[in-house]
Amino acid sequence: MKLIERYIAREISLPFTVVILILVGLFASFSSARLLAGAVTETLGIAALLKLVFLKTLIALEVLIPIALYISVIIGLGRLNKDQELNVIRSIGVSGTRIVLTVLTVAIPVGIVSGMLSSYVRPWAYAESYILDARAEAELNTNRFQAGRFHGSERTGRIVYVRSKDDTTDKQMQHVFHYINKPDGSEIVIAKQARQIQPSEAEQRPHIQLSEGMIYQLTRTASIDDVIQFKSMTYFIDSDYALNYRRKAAATRTLWESDQPRDIAELQWRISRPLATILLALIAVTFIRSTPRQDKTDRTYLIAALVFAAYYNFTGLAKSWVEQGVVGSIPGIWWLYLLMLVALGIYALLSSRQRQFSHPR
Repeated sequence: MKLIERYIAREISLPFTVVILILVGLFASFSSARLLAGAVTETLGIAALLKLVFLKTLIALEVLIPIALYISVIIGLGRLNKDQELNVIRSIGVSGTRIVLTVLTVAIPVGIVSGMLSSYVRPWAYAESYILDARAEAELNTNRFQAGRFHGSERTGRIVYVRSKDDTTDKQMQHVFHYINKPDGSEIVIAKQARQIQPSEAEQRPHIQLSEGMIYQLTRTASIDDVIQFKSMTYFIDSDYALNYRRKAAATRTLWESDQPRDIAELQWRISRPLATILLALIAVTFIRSTPRQDKTDRTYLIAALVFAAYYNFTGLAKSWVEQGVVGSIPGIWWLYLLMLVALGIYALLSSRQRQFSHPR
């Protein structure tokens, strides 16, 4: 029997290896194209781009691994079923329960790996990618500016112009024009010189040191605008981008100690990855039918895709409900997996009764 079980496990493991490599390759290619379109290489260089793609791929593995296992179980058992090998295996005394247990011998280790990635590797990858993203997205990063060209952002309504720039040592800029559109008006900053200051460990916000300039604050409500002359001014770059990612980069132990709904949702999401991976593998088993002569492969794949899409949307909904306080920490996001367990239990019970009616004693 162990030989047969190893054979079934191999039929699942081989497609899993192929599918995960394909998914990782597609995701890395998509991330590379997206970052190249955003001119990240111009800001950080090709080495940082490759590192950023690697980090984003690590983050995506917690989703790609369950997908790959889900697909591989359907492909592996589907092939055995189509070639009537499952019927032969059952005829020599291997029960359906034994086949499910064999699937679990593959799903449980994969689920543990997925959980480790989600709880430890993913936060580290988010922290590292945040540092690179912040450098690339910093709208006043001197590396992005070329002399004699306007640089604008539709998202923030910011425009920067630099007449000349020294790219050798301290990367000083001369004759800087900075315009930003605000809800209640606009602001124009003109400076003779500017240079970017590297942030210290205590102050992680990047900032620009401006020298000998003027600030024009134009408001839509007041009749008189403000004009400020300065000799030296420190201009901090917006750090909203960092705040959005701080929770995802937090250590799992830190989330355990928090009572904030968003932190609770993030924690439950991380520790639910092993269970989600195993349950998806069990759901994939339910798509296999012992009717080899009726080729329903295309319909099976379509239904499997719809089921996974519904699962993915429900997981996002469950997490959002916890984040927004609609659902408390208990049941949290666990109600979804409880429903999946109940559905699998009902299916197993119905299948058992169907076999009893088909093979009466």
